[in-house]
Amino acid sequence: MSRLKEKYTTEVVPLLMERYGYKNVMRVPRLEKVALNIGVGEAIQNARALEAAEKDLADISGQHPVTTRARKSIAAFRLREGMPVGLKVTLRGERMYQFFDKLVNTVLCRVREFQGVSRDSFDGRGNYTLAFKEQTVFPEIEYDKIDKARGLEISIVTTARTDEESMRLLELLGMPFAGD
Repeated sequence: MSRLKEKYTTEVVPLLMERYGYKNVMRVPRLEKVALNIGVGEAIQNARALEAAEKDLADISGQHPVTTRARKSIAAFRLREGMPVGLKVTLRGERMYQFFDKLVNTVLCRVREFQGVSRDSFDGRGNYTLAFKEQTVFPEIEYDKIDKARGLEISIVTTARTDEESMRLLELLGMPFAGD
């Protein structure tokens, strides 16, 4: 069991049960999945860009990414339906906890002039989305070996019903929110 999952069961669950008055342990919010997403718009002209992004995402997540394809054609972008436009990975279970632990304790510390993550990135249903301008903040990525800095979006999906419950869960798991 990862140390973050152990922390969740021993420390976070009792605190959330007390704070929100849950009668059943199964009602306590928990992490459901973490989804990583890279948009590779330049794959339209350069097929190698997709391969490089795929390697980076696989190194970051420890899991093979799935190619996302365009749903409809857009002539202004020279985009046809079915063309590859990005990559995604969904982490669950043990890998999810290991990735979240790495994100909170290693990656966010490496962001230049880090003041904490925004409290405004919740979607209204208890899910949180975090974006990075470049993938080089991850320790697995060697700066000298990347062909281009790409943006990376990380969505943390929880079973919380409200943003407040989700924020409290993420705070207790170690997420450094701005203004703490």
